Amino acid sequence: MKIVTYNVNGITARLPSLLRWLGETQPDVVCLQELKAPQEKFPESAIRDAGYGVIWHGQKSWNGVAILSRGSDPVEIRRALPGDPQDIHSRYIEATVKGLQVGCLYLPNGNPAPGPKYDYKLRWLDRFIAHAAELVNSTSPVVLAGDYNVIPTERDVYKPERWVDDALFRVEIREAFARLTKQGWTDSIRALHPEAQIYTFWDYFRNAYGRDAGLRIDHLLLNPAVAGRLVAANVDRTVRGWDKASDHAPTWVELRD
Repeated sequence: MKIVTYNVNGITARLPSLLRWLGETQPDVVCLQELKAPQEKFPESAIRDAGYGVIWHGQKSWNGVAILSRGSDPVEIRRALPGDPQDIHSRYIEATVKGLQVGCLYLPNGNPAPGPKYDYKLRWLDRFIAHAAELVNSTSPVVLAGDYNVIPTERDVYKPERWVDDALFRVEIREAFARLTKQGWTDSIRALHPEAQIYTFWDYFRNAYGRDAGLRIDHLLLNPAVAGRLVAANVDRTVRGWDKASDHAPTWVELRD
């Protein structure tokens, strides 16, 4: 089973690329972030015509998350992160898909830091860590996939010295991610590629993709009930080089049945 997280950076603009990629790779489960489309503007028909059932949580111009399942419909569990009923941002959706419990997230960027956006990121992270603590020891397989907007270590960023004050790489952000994984979650990419330089995002500016000046901020975390089924994990980095591509590339795991 192949499970993918992919920040599409605007589903309307990226729909042709998304459909091409779905057709070429046919993943089983796809978590999309940054739809940048209101609920009623999501291209449900095109996704279903491609062979995927889908649930989504849209928001005009910003945010937005979706879960796609090849040949079946995801069964929604929740469409908001617990802990703050007044947080109306579309950043989390969770469903049962093909025997898995899948959480799809788009964690706040947090820049500029310090500031209100950074404070919101820290609060969101705390809520997410609390929710993950309730899921990690489930006897059911759980995957938390998405754009975490967290660079976990210096190995995960081109020229880390340039990022020390950025909200993606500040010490407290990295420490929060470490607290999360220490609950018992497996960082799938690092589990299989502990020393490799692997990126999932390349900025549009300064020819970042051409220079391979990237970041690893898209992650798939596995709870112990499913981590033993992990057989492969990587990034479809060539998709980032397609015409009018997202600045992220699809990041995936394969699980043994």
